[in-house]
Amino acid sequence: MLLSLLALLSAALLARAAPPTCYSRVLSLSKEITESFKELQTSKAKDSCVETLPRLYLDIHNYCVLTKLRDFVAYPRCERVLEVSELKEKARSLYTIMISYCRRDLAFLTDDCNALESPIQSSIESSEDIDS
Repeated sequence: MLLSLLALLSAALLARAAPPTCYSRVLSLSKEITESFKELQTSKAKDSCVETLPRLYLDIHNYCVLTKLRDFVAYPRCERVLEVSELKEKARSLYTIMISYCRRDLAFLTDDCNALESPIQSSIESSEDIDS
């Protein structure tokens, strides 16, 4: 009993010791931002300026995501809405991670900017949904 508990604790410590890769950090942050944006858009208590925000669908495999992030952060409206300010800060963080810390680790598979305007579910997202 004690030996199995010790083995379980050791495994938990080892799992936490492995740092996330740049790719996994960028992927999880982009999903978090996309979901937060969707929630903001569907919120019942949303401010009218939220409707004017640029669309924020992020595909980190698309080179145009860098422009999309830059444009969103620079959007001049909605500073008074706390959720938008928080979302802009997350987008700024993601942009910084992508262009500085992870720039050599990321591989862009496309540069189709229109794909970020009217997204369709990618095969990567589909395979993740199947695994869940």
